[in-house]
Amino acid sequence: MRKSVGWSSDLIVRPDTPLTNAQRKEFARTVKRAKRDGKIAATAQQTIPYVEMYRNGMCDLGGGLYSKSVQFEDRAYTEVSDDEQVVIFDLYCDLLNYFGPSVGLELSVICYYPDLKTYERDLSIPPSGDALDPVRQELSDFLLHQAAKCKVERRMCLTYTVQAEGLVRALSRLDQIESDVIAAFRSLGSTARPMDGYERLAALHQCLHLDTPQQFKFNWNALIQTGLSSKDFIAPSSFQFKDGRYFRVGASYGTASFLQIDASRLSHTLLNSLLDCDACQIFTIHAKALEHGAALKAVKRKLSDLDKTKIDEQKRATRTGYDYDILPPDLKTYAKEAENLLEALQSHDEKLFMVTILMVHIAPSRQKLENILTSVGGIASAANCELIRLDYQQEQGYMSALPLGVNLVEIQRGMTTSGTAIFLPFRTCEVYQPGGLYYGVNALTNQIIIADRKTLKCPNGIVLGTPGSGKSFFAKREIVHTFFTTDDDQLMLDSENEYTALTEALGGQVIYLAPDSKYYLNPMDLDLSTDVGESPMLMQADFIMSQCELMMANQGNTLMPIERSLLDRCIGLVYREYMKDPKPEKMPVLGDLYRVLKEQHDPRADDLATAMEIYVTGSLSYLNHRTNIDLHNRLVCYNTSRLGQGLKKLVMSNVQKHIWQCTTANRYAGKTTRIILDEFHLLLKEPQTAAYTAEIYKRFRKWNGIPTALTQNVKDLLASPEIENILENSDFVLMLNQGASDRAILAQRLSIAPDELAHVTNSGEGQGLLFFGDKVIPFEDRFPKNTKLYQLMTTKPAEQEPKGGPHAD
Repeated sequence: MRKSVGWSSDLIVRPDTPLTNAQRKEFARTVKRAKRDGKIAATAQQTIPYVEMYRNGMCDLGGGLYSKSVQFEDRAYTEVSDDEQVVIFDLYCDLLNYFGPSVGLELSVICYYPDLKTYERDLSIPPSGDALDPVRQELSDFLLHQAAKCKVERRMCLTYTVQAEGLVRALSRLDQIESDVIAAFRSLGSTARPMDGYERLAALHQCLHLDTPQQFKFNWNALIQTGLSSKDFIAPSSFQFKDGRYFRVGASYGTASFLQIDASRLSHTLLNSLLDCDACQIFTIHAKALEHGAALKAVKRKLSDLDKTKIDEQKRATRTGYDYDILPPDLKTYAKEAENLLEALQSHDEKLFMVTILMVHIAPSRQKLENILTSVGGIASAANCELIRLDYQQEQGYMSALPLGVNLVEIQRGMTTSGTAIFLPFRTCEVYQPGGLYYGVNALTNQIIIADRKTLKCPNGIVLGTPGSGKSFFAKREIVHTFFTTDDDQLMLDSENEYTALTEALGGQVIYLAPDSKYYLNPMDLDLSTDVGESPMLMQADFIMSQCELMMANQGNTLMPIERSLLDRCIGLVYREYMKDPKPEKMPVLGDLYRVLKEQHDPRADDLATAMEIYVTGSLSYLNHRTNIDLHNRLVCYNTSRLGQGLKKLVMSNVQKHIWQCTTANRYAGKTTRIILDEFHLLLKEPQTAAYTAEIYKRFRKWNGIPTALTQNVKDLLASPEIENILENSDFVLMLNQGASDRAILAQRLSIAPDELAHVTNSGEGQGLLFFGDKVIPFEDRFPKNTKLYQLMTTKPAEQEPKGGPHAD
């Protein structure tokens, strides 16, 4: 039984009972009186139930009632472990328990169609008038296609209301609640932020144009200049509430319903099930806690009523000759529930809330609206609940669903804290940061993932996956998107000749490092142009010693302390002339160090010179040349695929030094340097290159550097003691398909739940998990193969166009 708000008390009808002629006439007379007395809004603006919206986000609802809202982000819930779900649920209960009897609470989940115009503005890559414009267009089209995969997006906010005498007192109370609520969401693992007046109006505008997305155009100065109200900027073209079971908002049809709960227990997945359909809808929970004493008194009174009913039933059974212990099942059930409720209020941290649960659905036609209601009603019915339309209360239901904090529907039921918290709004993490890069679409929601690694505390990244899972393809896609949308420099360490074609196609610099190449990187290069807080000469001396140590190690020897002292003395002599007049043509080479060692006339110096001889005048003399390449290109690929074992360690170490120098120079120029380290496990096999790589991961953040390591063998990776530092200093981990043993290792190290681990178990290409800061997002990515861009990025030999390998020219 429900009383229609605003109607005479004798007009009480069931929602599914047809009205009699007398009732229809009485409704008509009531409407006529309401119009005459001005109780029915004459305009769409008057329908919206607030008095004034202020810039700081506070809203005057009239009658001394004021509200504010916070918008909060989704977080992973459905796929985390059971233990973590319990923790999240308990923390959410703590959040609800924070609200006392003097504060009204409204949880709003707004489901709406995405605005593709916004995505087009954010994701389109403008042409530059060069030969790469067709590739830019391909990438733009692909990104917009991925954005359009998500049919319905969500906005979640929490609105709280207080009764106060005047704006000042209301603002003081609301601000205190705001800070406490934001802290509570932070403990939940969800980022919440206060909504200012503009954002609240934008949310209202969205709710009032749910089925027909329109751009919200509003400026606070317009209120002063035009004399209009903020309602004029959010109101739809019209409202129609003539039909008792439907309403019209603009050209769309809608209906407001309340959720009647008949089940004794509900699943924590019910809310997501109700909202998991292709429909524009608003789910709203209005809740207000009762005073603890009043709640206990109400429950005890209910128990007394049940006891009286029980006695009456027993007397009736005795009179009719039945066993008085046989009672109606419903009576036993209600009595047990009331006893449990009393125990929860007395012994557990539970409050009693008076709750109204509303759902509003909007569709372009009445038939589609009916289909949506049938679908959602079926889901509710399966959970032993019922979705009941608010007959002749459509206006009150729709306005109560707006995130204002106003409840005009007088249908409530008592629910404990845990009963209210069962409608947990969390589902999965989403990341959409305009200006970021594309990392696939959420595997659960199809929401496009756009993330900016520069916003992370530590943007260092690691990409893990079995062969063929898509590691290199991911790296190339990130390279392309970065190249077209930022001015960042990108340096690639290419040990398998996988990035050469892409680099050349984008106009980058490919440096072929091989014994038969004419491109040289001088290990003796000394950069005096930048100050890194340490003496450049001391750093160079340390590097040269590490190179000599590798030369000795290649011949089965080690560098002794006395030999280090000799080297240190000779290094100073080698750079003496250059330091007097630092010109490129005076830069020393290995042959100069070899000559100075020979001039020492010391047997140990002679031994060092002999060990170095093969790299100066012998078959490995590739390193004995001055640098002859221009590294001032936004895209540089160090191709080491044809390096023999005798040179690989030395050259890789030399490349790492040049990467560091480029990053340092870019930092002083205000640029970001991204470094891609493919076949990462190779760098960790030698102590020198492993230590240098660990330094990159420790210090590059301070120098605007973003390294990304790619590797396939997790066990080899974790065998290096340096990996501990690298993992701890990486807030970006992209995990593709993993082998069984690797999955077990990673699940333990990264605390991956079984349901999450399923996304990297026998998964297809481009499917996996993205760890972005504290967010874990299951993703998938399918790139169209009939594009030029795909041909440039694919690593499958059968799909690649013929291309030249490393060459000396």
